[in-house]
Amino acid sequence: MKLKSIMAISAVVLSSYQAGAQTPAAPKKESFNVMAESFSDLQVLRYQVPGFEKLTPKQKELSYYLYEATLSGRDMIYDQKSKYGILLRKTIETIYGTYKGDKKTADWKKFQDYCGRFWFSNGNHHHYGNEKFIPECSATYFKSLIMNCNAAALPIGKGETTDAFWKRVEPLFYDMKVQPKCVDLTAGIDNIVASSNNFYEGVTQKEVEDFYDKMPTTGNAPSWGLNSKVVKVNGKVTEKIWKSGGMYGPAIDKICYWLDKAITVAENAKQKQTMELLVKFLRSGDLKDFDDYSIAWVQDTDSKIDGINGFIEVYLDAIGKKGSYESYVSIKDEEATKRIAAIAKEAQWFEDNSPLMPEHKKKQVKGIIAKAITVIAESGDLAPTTAIGINLPNADWIRKEHGSKSVSLSNVIHSYNVASALKGTIDEYGLNDVVKNRIKQYGALASDLHTDMHECIGHASGQINEGVETTDKTLKNYASCLEEARADLVGLYYIMDKKLLDIKVMPSMDVAKAEYDSYIMNGLMTQLTRIKLGDNIEEAHMRNRQLNAKWVYEMGKKENVIEFVKHGGKTYVQINNYEKLRSLFGDLLREIQRIKSEGDFKAGQALVENYGVKVDAVLHKEILERYSKLGIKPYRGFIQPKLTATMTGGKVSDVKVEYPTSFFAQMMEYGKKYSFLGVNN
Repeated sequence: MKLKSIMAISAVVLSSYQAGAQTPAAPKKESFNVMAESFSDLQVLRYQVPGFEKLTPKQKELSYYLYEATLSGRDMIYDQKSKYGILLRKTIETIYGTYKGDKKTADWKKFQDYCGRFWFSNGNHHHYGNEKFIPECSATYFKSLIMNCNAAALPIGKGETTDAFWKRVEPLFYDMKVQPKCVDLTAGIDNIVASSNNFYEGVTQKEVEDFYDKMPTTGNAPSWGLNSKVVKVNGKVTEKIWKSGGMYGPAIDKICYWLDKAITVAENAKQKQTMELLVKFLRSGDLKDFDDYSIAWVQDTDSKIDGINGFIEVYLDAIGKKGSYESYVSIKDEEATKRIAAIAKEAQWFEDNSPLMPEHKKKQVKGIIAKAITVIAESGDLAPTTAIGINLPNADWIRKEHGSKSVSLSNVIHSYNVASALKGTIDEYGLNDVVKNRIKQYGALASDLHTDMHECIGHASGQINEGVETTDKTLKNYASCLEEARADLVGLYYIMDKKLLDIKVMPSMDVAKAEYDSYIMNGLMTQLTRIKLGDNIEEAHMRNRQLNAKWVYEMGKKENVIEFVKHGGKTYVQINNYEKLRSLFGDLLREIQRIKSEGDFKAGQALVENYGVKVDAVLHKEILERYSKLGIKPYRGFIQPKLTATMTGGKVSDVKVEYPTSFFAQMMEYGKKYSFLGVNN
């Protein structure tokens, strides 16, 4: 599981408050420019990799091999989001790189913006809203670009003319009826047929569910379907496995090539075993091998260099089975780890004192490995937009028997915080000076603590009842939203607990109040800046935040716990009773854990549909109008640092880290260097 950034309203100051400190550290003076290009509704940022220069030569070499493995799988996320994703990407890359006409016109700027949006979303479906977007330039102009670029470099079919090629791709670019939504979670429809991702083809939701119903899902069963596409061959439902020699084979082979090199410079025996098991899984496609790798990865606690590579999160699948390709490579951030480790150390206390029903609590919380990491590079579903916290493995039985590893992406969060300090969102939507100043003083620390608890004790808490099947089977298309809501609620419940003062990760309860102010403001108001007027909420993290905020608002109406107030014709949210709000968060946490533990689909569906999906159109219109005057981009992502190796005698002798400044140039470089899959996979 991963926590998406909620920085649209949250941290606006820098904070390096660590376990044992008494006051937040003063903001650092920034010489590194985190801001890069902006276009459409997107702001591209940069992040540094502090500590890389202090690595040993062997650790740098290991980092380089893992970096190359990370980027080698990039093609797969484009194909997973759409069967036409690589075809369209190679088309726009060819135009962008070889167009011979005037590049100073307004139409070219519109095409350029489309390229930026496409690369930012890993395809032509919005990275957050999942809806298809089309170029703002006309189809006639787009055709002229194709006719005036290097036709030999276009992904044209054998014997196909350029004109015929255009007729084939025009509806893919421009027709909103062709693949309108990457993930469609609308209730009461066939979500697989309605979703245009490339996880299923020629099959219905019932056929897929019947196919997987035949496979055991209790006990230590693998996460069936995680690494495959489901298709129908000669009328029979079957899988195309993502593995070496199978679907995505050329890209997976390249990943394995670099992982094999990384194995030769592993830091220790456990890390070596972990990477060997990962290679074994990628070559076999056997999900039991993936479980073996996941267990070994959790148990590798000593390595300074770490990361993941493979098919992990299931948010892109409407029924929560298929894992999107994602990868990162990182360095352990020793200092920032102190805070999250202090929380992880008390995991059993948090579980024992949670508001869950006794039968839903874990009697023994095992092996939560919590640390902060410095990201070196990310790819796939983690880039350009990234999580700020990750907790893996996702398999409930592995978490219960072997534990989990929870990481906070400290250098990414730092760049978000620096960028947030330049924004005016809090001043526009904050209720009054008390609320605004409290968020400005403690917002970064509050957000960090919530992230730490969400990933570390949130996803690791609770247990499924004996005999209840996995949540992707019982809760189906609502599983991801409910799990993220549950983890958020653990953090929200405990951030208002004196325990955080006792273990010295928080200086005062004002930090907790700052997080409550930020979370309710975001869940009920400011996150709506990310969707178009008239749309419902689709993305799982956005649904979970509105669900949590709206439920406690509705349940607290009698006691006026939260209220909407008007000042100067503008709407604000006001928390009147923080302690009662905490109690309500606990009530909702208990209910969502019950739903998960018992596999209560109807109750889960009712929660999400009644509180997490629908949007108040009048309030939404006001929020968008106010936001438009701030000149702020609602979405942010990152240019990746670049590792360059110096070779001596055919061996890596040194590795340097560079910080590119152009997102467009990096996307073109990646398209040339890391393109291993064809247009028909």
